[in-house]
Amino acid sequence: MLKEEILKALRESEGYVSGQELCESFGVSRTAVWKAVTKLKEEGYEIDSVSNRGYRLKTLPDVVTEAEIGSRLKTAVMGRRCVCFDRIDSTNLQAKRLAEEGAPHGTLVCAGEQTAGRGRRGRDWSSPPGQAIYMSLLLRPRIRPERASMLTLVMGLAAAEACNALLLRARPGGASGSWEGGGPVGLKWPNDLVLDGRKTAGILTEMSAEIDCIHYVVIGVGINVNEKVFPEELPQAASLFQAAGKPLLRAELIALCMEYFEKYYEEFERTEDLRGLKAAYEALLVNRGRQVRVLEPGNEHTGTALGINDRGELLVELSGGRIEEVYAGEVSVRGVYGYV
Repeated sequence: MLKEEILKALRESEGYVSGQELCESFGVSRTAVWKAVTKLKEEGYEIDSVSNRGYRLKTLPDVVTEAEIGSRLKTAVMGRRCVCFDRIDSTNLQAKRLAEEGAPHGTLVCAGEQTAGRGRRGRDWSSPPGQAIYMSLLLRPRIRPERASMLTLVMGLAAAEACNALLLRARPGGASGSWEGGGPVGLKWPNDLVLDGRKTAGILTEMSAEIDCIHYVVIGVGINVNEKVFPEELPQAASLFQAAGKPLLRAELIALCMEYFEKYYEEFERTEDLRGLKAAYEALLVNRGRQVRVLEPGNEHTGTALGINDRGELLVELSGGRIEEVYAGEVSVRGVYGYV
């Protein structure tokens, strides 16, 4: 896509890029370059156009568009087909509509605002405009339906790694450093990302399947990125802005999520379980070694979370030393003394 290529060239240049250079690089006419630049300006980019010098990108706006995401992607499949909306009912609902229409594996749906966002177990998901990431990824995995729940953990690991990578870039000195203990963003099994003990992201996985085959899986991800404050009814919410101390680019984070997910999905597809990702997941698992309360209808009990097994089930040591394998679809897990 020409807009993506021109945007990438402008962003990577320290000065002006001549129109002739862009024409030769992408094998297009000056008119085509001019039209693409004009379209980028309409989408909110400040671009200087100077005769005999060319084009220069003045600022990097925090926009979530196909061109911005596509210009940052380093994947082969994930997110390569991307559809963005300013406002939509739910990215999961739209991804499922596209799936029914035959959209390919790896299709990504993003929105600036949701009017009917949902979390796990049908809960409402707060979706204010212009601050957070709302995205859903369409997959057509060649695995048995009972293995699909593990994809929530695969995406959780990818999103947590992406958040930590972005926060690392935002630190003084940039990405040349490293985090101790994996990074400030951790994982609360099975589907939350946490920062300083508060929820910064949630994941909702939905599936269309028959007994022995999957038609498609949609993984919805909501990440609090640039919120400075939260309403009183969300005391357990946190944003990446609060950790970074400055605004972050949502499209950059979306592209990082796709990059990490593609890598981890390939490993999951190879083994059809989490054996290859278990160590990385447990390194970020905030439940690990803590007392947790397992909530299931008519059977609430406590124990110590030990980690996960190859199937992504949480291993909880009960009194007497018995190890319980907790399946994500059946129960909720909370910290004994709070959210985590």
